[in-house]
Amino acid sequence: MDLLNTLVDKGLRRELPTREEALAVLATSDDDLLDVVAAAGKVRRHWFGRRVKLNYLVNLKSGLCPEDCSYCSQRLGSKAEILKYTWLKPDQASEAAAAGLAGGAKRVCLVASGRGPTDRDVDRVSETIKTIKEQNEGVEVCACLGLLTDGQAERLRDAGADAYNHNLNTSEGTYGDITTTHTYADRVDTVQKAHAAGLSACSGLIAGMGESDEDLVDVVYSLRELDPDSVPVNFLIPFEGTPLAKEWNLTPQRCLRILAMVRFVCPDVEVRIAGGREVHLRTMQPLALHLANSIFLGDYLTSEGQAGKADLDMIADAGFEVEGAGEVTLPEHRVAGGGGCGSHASGGGCGSHEGGGCGSHEGAGGGVCGSVPASSPAAGSPAVPSANEARTDLVAVRRRGAGTDLAPNA
Repeated sequence: MDLLNTLVDKGLRRELPTREEALAVLATSDDDLLDVVAAAGKVRRHWFGRRVKLNYLVNLKSGLCPEDCSYCSQRLGSKAEILKYTWLKPDQASEAAAAGLAGGAKRVCLVASGRGPTDRDVDRVSETIKTIKEQNEGVEVCACLGLLTDGQAERLRDAGADAYNHNLNTSEGTYGDITTTHTYADRVDTVQKAHAAGLSACSGLIAGMGESDEDLVDVVYSLRELDPDSVPVNFLIPFEGTPLAKEWNLTPQRCLRILAMVRFVCPDVEVRIAGGREVHLRTMQPLALHLANSIFLGDYLTSEGQAGKADLDMIADAGFEVEGAGEVTLPEHRVAGGGGCGSHASGGGCGSHEGGGCGSHEGAGGGVCGSVPASSPAAGSPAVPSANEARTDLVAVRRRGAGTDLAPNA
């Protein structure tokens, strides 16, 4: 297919595809899907080999957010029966982080619900960052606390933060339909503040909220212009009790096309499969590793994810390898500040959450950072829905790990 050959050539040169080419990827048929995955996989392997970076989420403060992001289980007015608790103490957060690191993660993402941090909150998170770094040698730490005010990114950097996550989530043209308590421009401003402070910027999107192909291309092109090191791709988890609870618009094939489009537009950036991969990719998750070079390990913010061991087995069975703590995530030219869809600090950004900070999420999906349990229906249970029907059987509220007395999934 001439389109795919052109996109591969452009990806290897870090050249921006045309909007028409990006839209054409989303419009490809299921018959051509494996060709699309193979083409985008060439670009992924060129810049990242067969390495998969593992990231681990710690929800520092869950629920009770004053923002009205329609996709988030922690939003104002949410009826989702999620865990609700105030700030974890530094030692509690460090203990939670250690579980993820023991499971193979090299980056810990610290997320807190809310519009944005107060100066006291920044002090609290700074102490948590220092504790985690003192107790876990070599760990990367990404913060996701919502909208930042002047000077806060610098204070987080000075405390030892490596990255800051704040997602654009959707296109500028449709943002007002999803959230009304802050603006698209507010989100852009926070990503720029992180960049300016020398933090590795992480910013991504949520697919499946009823947006058009044009909206998806718009937000990905906006992300390329913002130049983050990491682009988390979330797939909406329609949590019961949120405004988007009935939005089941994605199929595994659609998710793979979206990931391929992101890889072609941002060829040399850490593309992370974030919230919703278990719900929407399901048994096709291994194919997505040919497109993305980063995933979250274990559970998300307010929902349960696939078992950590299952993630590791999937990576190995698909012929990939977990990225080691001593390996640099990004290509050399980006580490040196060389540009290309998102150049910048080393390490690649965090990414993901859902309710996190002003809904900055990753786990999109109505709920937290995304995601879901990988359990399958028991024998004798009702027939499993077809690919384009609701899979509420795959959505479970997190009841373990941070904020509970139960062991985490990592």
